Amino acid sequence: MAELILNHRELYRLPWTLPDNAISWLEPTAMCNLACDGCYRENEKNSHKPLDLIKHELDIFQQKRNSDCISIAGGDPLLHPQIVEIVAEIKRRGLKPIVNTNGAVLTKDLLKDLKKAGVYGFTFHVDSKQGRGGKWRGKNEVELNELRYHYAKMLADVGGIACSFNSTVYEDTLKYTPELLKWAEENIDIVHTMVFICFRHVVPSLPFDWYAGGQKVDWQNISYHSDTDRKVDILSTDILRVVREYYPDFSPCAYLNGTEKVDSFKWLLTERIGTKGKIYGYAGPKFLELVMIAHHFFKGTYLSYASPKITRRGRSAMLFLWPVDKGIRKALIKMLKNPLQIFKKAHMQTIMFIQPVDIMKDGRQSMCDGCPDITVWNGDLVWSCRLEEQKMFGTFLRSVPKNQE
Repeated sequence: MAELILNHRELYRLPWTLPDNAISWLEPTAMCNLACDGCYRENEKNSHKPLDLIKHELDIFQQKRNSDCISIAGGDPLLHPQIVEIVAEIKRRGLKPIVNTNGAVLTKDLLKDLKKAGVYGFTFHVDSKQGRGGKWRGKNEVELNELRYHYAKMLADVGGIACSFNSTVYEDTLKYTPELLKWAEENIDIVHTMVFICFRHVVPSLPFDWYAGGQKVDWQNISYHSDTDRKVDILSTDILRVVREYYPDFSPCAYLNGTEKVDSFKWLLTERIGTKGKIYGYAGPKFLELVMIAHHFFKGTYLSYASPKITRRGRSAMLFLWPVDKGIRKALIKMLKNPLQIFKKAHMQTIMFIQPVDIMKDGRQSMCDGCPDITVWNGDLVWSCRLEEQKMFGTFLRSVPKNQE
């Protein structure tokens, strides 16, 4: 499969850095009620952190990092007995609490309690390799849209909560991505963000030896490994190619590069505008640059999640921002081809493709520059997707090409 060529200089480079980033990643527990294929966290039953420790980690974030939101992850944070207090504490500090969950234990009553505590949004992880039981057992990605709709409708009924979904993209599920985006288009009024994360694992065919400091490590002792070979080099541009087979005009506007490869697309962001079932167009890089600069100027942080109140202003964005952004201008022209459409409410919807760690031929590991999902370990900021390395070996692992130690 030929690589899709995308010029990073034609996109807006998200201005997120290690000390000034839109997102930070809090893990109040490592306990989970599902077993997702490719999960980078060991499931630990008795791992709920006490509230004092959680407050200490929030202190560290606020001392070392300027963020717009705190993603509350894990494990599944809804299993923490003090999740409502955790949300309230984050809100009290002037940050946006975003709950990252599989949704399995979410009830309407708990949702209402979390809203009262100040929850800003939810990101639901839903895909076909989570080991879900009951009626969801064996369902493919498209069939799981019924479950996604259940969660989106639950949030919409309570009101005022941002709704996002993410799923891991595997070699055999990549083909479903356009259908998921079509579903999101049809529910653009209640689904605000869709995120697709490329699968990564350590597999036998990788031509590297692994070291913790000077000590060689058996690759089978690495938490995130598969005993059989699997495709672990899916790129964000691979997802884009598949999506363009259905949406030829699908146009990313911003990206986040890798630490070792400046023209890689570790986070590839698209902002589309439309009504239920009809996309008018895609915002360009100037639109997102304006949004980020304005938010940082007035709020002091780069924007992460937008509220439903903001995302439903797609029509206003087209009418007032068309002079500064080519993509917005094209969307407005398409809308005005049918003047009656100007009276329909238009929404903005974010689509994100995320490409985790890439191991280069010389063994260098290219991470997401600035790491939006950074967490706290032993009083310092570390990559959340590789935290198990710190837990098991006391350091991040190095990959060294075989026979070149």
